[in-house]
Amino acid sequence: MLWPPRGDGITDADLERLYAYPDDLDRPFVQVNFVSSADGAVSVDGRSGGLGNAADKKVFALGRDLCDVVLVGAGTARAEGYRGVRATEVRAERRSRLGLSPVPPIAVVTARCSIEPSSPLVADTAVPTIVLTAGSAPRERRDALADAGADVVVAGDGSVDPAAALRALDERGLRRVDCEGGPGLFGSLIAADLVDVLCVTFSPLLVGGDAGRIAHGPLPEAPRSLELASVLHADSALLLRYRRTRA
Repeated sequence: MLWPPRGDGITDADLERLYAYPDDLDRPFVQVNFVSSADGAVSVDGRSGGLGNAADKKVFALGRDLCDVVLVGAGTARAEGYRGVRATEVRAERRSRLGLSPVPPIAVVTARCSIEPSSPLVADTAVPTIVLTAGSAPRERRDALADAGADVVVAGDGSVDPAAALRALDERGLRRVDCEGGPGLFGSLIAADLVDVLCVTFSPLLVGGDAGRIAHGPLPEAPRSLELASVLHADSALLLRYRRTRA
C-alpha cells in the first residue's frame, strides 16, 4: 500500500510531521535529500532540477523550512547555482513557530576553498555562509572568503573530515542538518556513519547516459542498514524516507 491512498490529499501539517527532526537533539542530526531517475541517474544535463516534480520540490523546500543549516558540497553548489537562502524561500510562520532562525545558513564543504568570494553563495546571502574547508587549503583563499563575510572553518587537514565539520556546526547550535548533496559529500557521510535519514525521490524517467549515482566515495566497513519510514507518491514519482537503524 502507498500512503496517501490515491485520491486522498496530504496536508502541509502531515508533511511537517513526517519530515520533522527529533525533539531535544543533543548532537547534529543529518537528513540527506536526493532525487534520482528510475534508472539511477542523479542528474539530467549536469543538474538535478530536471528530475524533480512539484511534489519533490515541495519536500525539498520543506527541508529548508525545518533545518538549522543547509549542508552542501561545493561542486553541487556551483552546478545548481546556489546562493544564500532568502526569507522568501522559507515558510516564515513555520520557522517562527518551531523556534528557528528566520533563514538557515548554507554550510558549503570545499577542501580547497574553491568558492569565489564574489559568488552569490557568499555575496548574496542574508546570513553568513559557513565554509567548511581543510587546513591544506591556501591561506589566501581562506582569508579572502573570511574578508568577504564567510565563516571559514578548518575541519580536517588534507580533506574535510565530516565528523569535524558536524562538530563545528554543533558548536554554532546548528543540529538540524539538511544535506542537499552532492554525491561525494553523501559518500563521505556514509563512510563516517553520520547519515540519520535519507529522503530520496525516484522520478519516473529513464535517463541513461553517464550521469553518476547519488553517492560515491570510500567504502564503509559494512553497508549501513536503513528502515523505511514513509512512502509518498505523486505523478508517478515515489518519495521515500529511510531512517538509519542503530544498535
